[in-house]
Amino acid sequence: MSFFIAEAAAQAQGSAPAPQNAGFLNILLLVGLFVFMYFMIIRPQRKRQKEHQSLVDSLGKGDEVVMSSGLLGKITEVDDAYVTVKAADNVELKYQKASVHAVLPKGTIKAI
Repeated sequence: MSFFIAEAAAQAQGSAPAPQNAGFLNILLLVGLFVFMYFMIIRPQRKRQKEHQSLVDSLGKGDEVVMSSGLLGKITEVDDAYVTVKAADNVELKYQKASVHAVLPKGTIKAI
C-alpha cells in the first residue's frame, strides 16, 4: 500500500499548476446547474400546483369530477375543505378537495 502514496506524491510534484480562475468556473458551473434545475423541475411543478389550486378553488355544486382514485361523480355539496360526491343513486361520498383530479364537461357521466 505504501507504493500508492509515493506515486501520488510523484504525480503532484510533476503536475501543472492549477489555473487561476478554477474557483470562478466551479461557482459558474453550480449556478448554471441551479438555473437548469429551476427551469426543468421547480418551475413546471409550481405551475402544476397553481393550476390544481385554481381547479380546487373553482369547484361548485353540479360539477362532474374525476377523483384521484378514479371515481367519477357529481358534486352535491362543497365545504371549505371537503366535497360531497354522488357516485350512484343513494351513494354519496365525502372527499377532500385536494383529491379532485379533473373537472369533466357536463353530461360526461351520462354518456359513459
